[in-house]
Amino acid sequence: MVVHEQETRRLSISSVPVPRWLESRALRGGAGRGRPLATPPRGSGLLAVPGDPGVPLIGHGLEWMRYGPRFERARVARYGPVSWMKAFGIEMVMVGGADATQAVLTNKDKAFSQSGWNLFFDPFFRRGLLLLDAEHLQHRRIMQQAFTRQRLAAYADVAGQVARAGLADLPDRFAVHPTMVRLTMDIGSQVFMASAPGTNEAVLRAFTSAVAGTTAMVRFPVPGGRWRAGLRGRRTLEEYFTAELPGKRASAGSDLFSVLASAQDEDGQRFTDTEVVDHMIFLMLAALDTSATTVTAAMYHLARQPAWQERARAESVALGPAPDIDGLDRLTTLDLVVKEALRLVTPLPTYVRRTTRDVDLTGYHLPAGTTTVVMPAVNHHDPTYWRDPDEFDPDRFAEPRREDRGHRFAWLPFGGGAHKCIGMALGFLEVKTILHELLLHHRWRLPDGHRMRWDWSNAPFPVDGLPVHLDRVR
Repeated sequence: MVVHEQETRRLSISSVPVPRWLESRALRGGAGRGRPLATPPRGSGLLAVPGDPGVPLIGHGLEWMRYGPRFERARVARYGPVSWMKAFGIEMVMVGGADATQAVLTNKDKAFSQSGWNLFFDPFFRRGLLLLDAEHLQHRRIMQQAFTRQRLAAYADVAGQVARAGLADLPDRFAVHPTMVRLTMDIGSQVFMASAPGTNEAVLRAFTSAVAGTTAMVRFPVPGGRWRAGLRGRRTLEEYFTAELPGKRASAGSDLFSVLASAQDEDGQRFTDTEVVDHMIFLMLAALDTSATTVTAAMYHLARQPAWQERARAESVALGPAPDIDGLDRLTTLDLVVKEALRLVTPLPTYVRRTTRDVDLTGYHLPAGTTTVVMPAVNHHDPTYWRDPDEFDPDRFAEPRREDRGHRFAWLPFGGGAHKCIGMALGFLEVKTILHELLLHHRWRLPDGHRMRWDWSNAPFPVDGLPVHLDRVR
């Protein structure tokens, strides 16, 4: 029997406390008795992946959508860092823990394909950078020209202008998440396409429909269904970007669309028209919902921890209005707050791959063709690396603690390996810009008795939108 290092850590990972109410009948095996995924090759010394299918037809899908990271942690507590289950008819292996995550995302043997994403994103967001295998490196080199420091500085200036206008007349009480969705769409419209807020409503509606299509339970274009609306949204986006592309190629604009249309790598390679359109549609997905989620999570925790809100506000007041990119970099407290918000509420809660051949995953046998789902929230709550992992404690990212350095894959809100999010720096700048503008002019607090409930069916969002009360800073 081959003994792998991952097995020595199973007890630590499995010791994560799980609420009794989440130990559902299906999770305990009552609706689907535990059994191995597949028999390892004789003499390999590999372990069979344990797990269970859940209830008929839907498997564990509804539990997973309802409870998200809590459900995932419960699976790890029962079965260990690698287990299998079914969700809505799809058999998948769930991966938690930093070592197994590293093996999947670094993909040294090229055994984990990005095609796993097609289960969710095809046909709405096909051929985006995240979904590419063989062409990924070449496309990333070209796209990197749109994310240089100089480009980011220009994007940050535009984001600041839109944020200041969009946050100027907030009511005394408002729902954070829908407001931030609207604001990040306005910022994205200007940064990505140089379109003034409110002028691209049809495009933004089409994008929203395409996002909703990824979670359609009926994956067939029935009238009135999400799938059909999503397909229409995709067509609208293709038509819009295709029609605008010639003008963008001819312009010297500083918006991301113009830059991407003319970007080339050191060998002179450029994107085709179809590739530009595909990448623009996917970049909208990667940027808009994730930023709104992160701002919402940060505002929620700052409302619950007013001392942290005041600490962040003091830095913003000292910096003053309309900071440039260098000024935003000096907001070190917001850096800590945003990192901790990303740890507690990861905007992209799973990373999906598919095995191209039989794989030894830290001692477990995965057959070829296995859909493999990495669960970052499990790593983000692993007490091996994080002290009191359920608590909001931004100082865990500050010197000398730096708990995020305990393992390269203990903190991975932007993924890891070669496919780590190319827009990470832009996302940080956008979120910090919005929070800075809010801190300059407002204090906020939660309604009495408020209880947060996140919906995990897609990008996480608060079921009630997160209502807050605002007090004007004099």
